Amino acid sequence: MTPATIFFVHHGETEWNRERRYQGRRDSPLTAEGLIQATRVAVLLAREIQSVDGVGLVSSPLGRAVATAKIIGAALALPVSTDARLVELSFGQWEGLTPDEIAAAFPAALAGASRWDQYFRAPGGESFEAAAGRLGAWLAECRRPTILVGHGVAGRILRGLYAGLPRDEALRQPVRRDAVFKLDAGSINLLDAAQRR
Repeated sequence: MTPATIFFVHHGETEWNRERRYQGRRDSPLTAEGLIQATRVAVLLAREIQSVDGVGLVSSPLGRAVATAKIIGAALALPVSTDARLVELSFGQWEGLTPDEIAAAFPAALAGASRWDQYFRAPGGESFEAAAGRLGAWLAECRRPTILVGHGVAGRILRGLYAGLPRDEALRQPVRRDAVFKLDAGSINLLDAAQRR
């Protein structure tokens, strides 16, 4: 059974995003730009969703996602709930490091890996299968229209599961902080907040 319509939102830009650091399960605050992005997305959602009756707003429990969700919740008068299954992929020992620092410290882990497979090479990190298992379990339970605030890699996996995409295709999907990915009837549609101001 296909889940209900899901409006997937990537959290706003953070300090570590700006520094190109892997965050994973660690956190850093939203930047001023991240707050603006969250506000733009909230405005877009308020226009897109005609009535919020019966609509849920759920977030990863990580601070950057919750901060984004609270901005959306305030704009739409919706309470924010969290679900631990929606957290970002764990990057183990890579969390807090830049790509250059990872390449210098863990060359063997990156040897022969594609850009997409690198996410799953971190010592102590999470496998694709583990992440897909928890995200798929959440999807299987989603039975009402839902705004979901989540993360980059986890969001790609979740959207891929929703649309039945092969692993590599799922991981190549874009990540946008100024847009909403509307998941409906097995398809993925991009709603661009930057163009709808």
